[in-house]
Amino acid sequence: MIFKVKKYDVHASEPLILLDSEDCIKLGVKEGDRVMISGERSTIALAFHSEDMVEPGTAIIPTSILEKTGVGKDGTVEIIFTHPPESVRFIRKKMDGEKLSKDEINDIVRDILENRLSRIEISAWLTALYINGMDIDEIADFTLAIANTGDIIEFNRKPVFDFHSLGGVPGNKITPIVVSIVAAVGITIPKTSSRAISSACGTSDFVETFCDVEIPASRLMSIVEDVGGVFSWGGSMNLAPVDDMVIKIEHPLGINPRAQMLASIMSKKVAIGSTHLLVDIPTGAGTKVPTLEAAKGYARDLMSLGEKIGIHVECAITYADQPIGNAIGPNLEARECISILEGSNHPASVVEKALECAGIILEMAGMTNGMAKAKEILESGEAHKKFMEIVVAQGGDPNLKSTDLQPGKYSFDLVSSNSGYVHAIYNKEIVNTAKIAGSPSDKGAGLFLYKKKGQRVEAGEKLLTIYAESEVKLKRAKEYIMSNNPFDIEGMLIKRVSDIKLR
Repeated sequence: MIFKVKKYDVHASEPLILLDSEDCIKLGVKEGDRVMISGERSTIALAFHSEDMVEPGTAIIPTSILEKTGVGKDGTVEIIFTHPPESVRFIRKKMDGEKLSKDEINDIVRDILENRLSRIEISAWLTALYINGMDIDEIADFTLAIANTGDIIEFNRKPVFDFHSLGGVPGNKITPIVVSIVAAVGITIPKTSSRAISSACGTSDFVETFCDVEIPASRLMSIVEDVGGVFSWGGSMNLAPVDDMVIKIEHPLGINPRAQMLASIMSKKVAIGSTHLLVDIPTGAGTKVPTLEAAKGYARDLMSLGEKIGIHVECAITYADQPIGNAIGPNLEARECISILEGSNHPASVVEKALECAGIILEMAGMTNGMAKAKEILESGEAHKKFMEIVVAQGGDPNLKSTDLQPGKYSFDLVSSNSGYVHAIYNKEIVNTAKIAGSPSDKGAGLFLYKKKGQRVEAGEKLLTIYAESEVKLKRAKEYIMSNNPFDIEGMLIKRVSDIKLR
């Protein structure tokens, strides 16, 4: 049937169209059935009906769907009923715990890309992966299938090194430092990073406070060929787009299937042309990887997967049961990161982790005594010089200083109610407080910590400061942290025993 188009600018979680009830009967379409919409091109959507919101012969279609058909708002489209794709059967196969072939995995990935699978079906796919998993051959096929849904970048400069962190620890601001050290010795390292999904601040969230991160692929290639490194947001390019589509569905489910996580990481590395990769695995209570054994398992899987798809992978298992450094939030993290490149040797946790990771990459490139070499590059100012070359290439201020980055004007100091030692800092409460204060969308929002694990605290001493760009958000963050104190402060005495009763 041919329908007139009525466009509407509503973003729905599913590709939905609205039809008159009688038209649905003529099409043989029930509520939520798939239909194919054809103009210059075809796309799939789910049909819903109404008695009075839409006229017979008219289809109310979102702008995003119309764009896929190549039809304007005053045009017409053909709409027909269509059956679920065969990939639904393959999803059920994985739900039953069976192994999938390369072709079956490719069909699922392609149908996700072309919107042939509904969110419910993609959720079922993710749930099947969460429960039944994949073996390493399936994950390798899954990785390459995702990578091939977008652009694959090829650099003239080879080999191509990369760095990735599994995340899960607040304040992990080392990426620009690592990239700057590595690029300073002529190694190619086109680093693409993510924005925060569940954290208080992703790498791209703080890097965009001092330079552009939304860089198209052609410009990224030019920058990397010129200066050797880049700090860009992966979402600004057409790299493994199916991965981004799946993440949007995965996040509300609150699950992160191991196979999907591994394929997600490695597909982006295939797409950016990486030949060598270092993966940081932050490990500790309250992180994605809580134990050393779990971290070793991820390392084995990542290295095996890398071998399957032609990328040399090494891993750094790093300490992460408290925030890295003192700053959490875009401006605060940017300031702390840049100050280290400018010559500050504090906070030691950020400096040490950055040097260790950069040192491993230097050794992967054939150098000896990698950490010592990384330290030399940082302390000599060569890393800062390379950092500024990258910043300027990405549209940043050539006179950038760490002091240019200032926190929000509203603040609250959390003080200790008793004396003792910091026995624990709870990452979850730190992250939640920063997010309530407005991070990462409000660049001045975040936290600055004055005390870390093992340090002595006196009653009334400041533990941290919350910063916000609005009084309302500061008030909410204050209320939250007063009810969910992230610090566990205890004295050295556990219990006094003074009365032993003899029997």
